[in-house]
Amino acid sequence: MHADEKIHQLLNQLNTVIVGKSPQVADCVACLLAGGHLLIEDVPGVGKTTLAHALSRSFGLQFSRVQFTADLMPSDLVGVSIYERGREGFVFHPGPVFAQVLLADEINRASPKTQSALLEAMEEKQVTVEGATRALPQPFFVIATQNPHDQLGTYALPESQLDRFHMRLSLGYPDRAAERELLRGQDRRHMLEHLQPVLTPADLARLQQSVADVHTAEPVLEYLQDLVAATRSGRWFAQGLSPRAALAVVRSAKAQAYLNGRDYVAPDDIAAILPQTVAHRLIPVSDAGRGAVEQVRAMVEATPLP
Repeated sequence: MHADEKIHQLLNQLNTVIVGKSPQVADCVACLLAGGHLLIEDVPGVGKTTLAHALSRSFGLQFSRVQFTADLMPSDLVGVSIYERGREGFVFHPGPVFAQVLLADEINRASPKTQSALLEAMEEKQVTVEGATRALPQPFFVIATQNPHDQLGTYALPESQLDRFHMRLSLGYPDRAAERELLRGQDRRHMLEHLQPVLTPADLARLQQSVADVHTAEPVLEYLQDLVAATRSGRWFAQGLSPRAALAVVRSAKAQAYLNGRDYVAPDDIAAILPQTVAHRLIPVSDAGRGAVEQVRAMVEATPLP
């Protein structure tokens, strides 16, 4: 099957489970094709966990799920060495982080100490336990969900942790037609059980290479640098974007262009993907009067195209 047909089949399958959210589903696929980690933030019950399950099943990767709670310890994630008398020594028992897709459900309900246990895994694709460094399976994706910070029992993710997430998305409430389809359709958990992998790990590797090969012309890079400079000007945000964030935007824009059937990045790709890729890394200035996503969109509108 041709790569474009696989992408089309993948998106169709995901949209049968998460109805009425085609733009958000496409952004999720773009994030994973770009090789990044995904943070889905919204109120409980709108399909965050269902979307994460559907993504992992459709990508055909080894999957592990952890429900983050206040008493979850770092060793519950990365693993622990236990003394075994028969072997006369300590034997390492890997934790759920040793999977190709880790669903960190309600990540902000765990303590900051446990949240930070994922930092090395997300950045270096490895974990260090008791002085020994162990590589994680390839590819390795973290798909995390979190509830709004004003809900009881939540801990805000530190900036260093947020910066490791390639994108942050919000599903929002379904519109009336989509909700009617949900109400009269079958249970989404039952649908998940019957989802078949659309891609193999080899297919995914080829698609990611195709995304990396998407061309980015110099004027488009100039436009991106203008946007990054605007975030650092002090007019829009308290602190600007880092070079790592700018690289994340390039990778996201390449994936966006690839999903749109092009082998080059257009300025519209940068503008379309920018809020999802950088808003969680930015804090609007005190007199902005709007959230980070709206502030990014206003900044994009005020920045001239090349």
